[in-house]
Amino acid sequence: MKIRPLSIEGAWEITPQQHGDPRGLFLEWYRFDRLAEAVGHPLRLAQGNLSVSSRGVVRGIHFADVPPGQAKYVTCVRGAVLDMIVDIRVGSPTFGRWEAVRLDEVDRRAVYLGEGLGHGFCALTDDATLSYLCSATYNPTAEHTVHPLDPQLAIDWPVETPLLSARDEAAPSLDEAHGLGLLPDYDACRSFTAALNTRTMP
Repeated sequence: MKIRPLSIEGAWEITPQQHGDPRGLFLEWYRFDRLAEAVGHPLRLAQGNLSVSSRGVVRGIHFADVPPGQAKYVTCVRGAVLDMIVDIRVGSPTFGRWEAVRLDEVDRRAVYLGEGLGHGFCALTDDATLSYLCSATYNPTAEHTVHPLDPQLAIDWPVETPLLSARDEAAPSLDEAHGLGLLPDYDACRSFTAALNTRTMP
């Protein structure tokens, strides 16, 4: 398993080692100890989600209030997606920047994004299936979205006509979300992460 930091602080790409033979293959798609060693603290597993999307569907950009935020460990178990990590933390040196990672059933990569980062993806195949491990349970009053087609973000989605949910279609732009006080604060996110880093692994 190789874990490397992405260009946005708080995000990592994980590439598992696959062991295959004529019968099939085996891999470790998540290791709490290896991830904790890389990010500085264990991922608290509070909820697991499964998302299935048709080709051309774009979901996001979703994020949660910090604290407590919601860290995510995401992998694609069927098909392929272009996964997007977006820095929406006010005051961050990479505020407004995004980074894309292809997740698919071939390389079976995963991404980890810490509390305060925005997340979205575009389904590149039909029945693209994502598995999420989350550090906090769903809390609709503390979860928000930024419009994935916001020209300020200028995300290069690999689809001509993205299919959006009604919620994402009605989402505010990054500037509007900032004006409404919805975006996480960079320093608050760093303080929250620093407190997590003082915890010891079980």
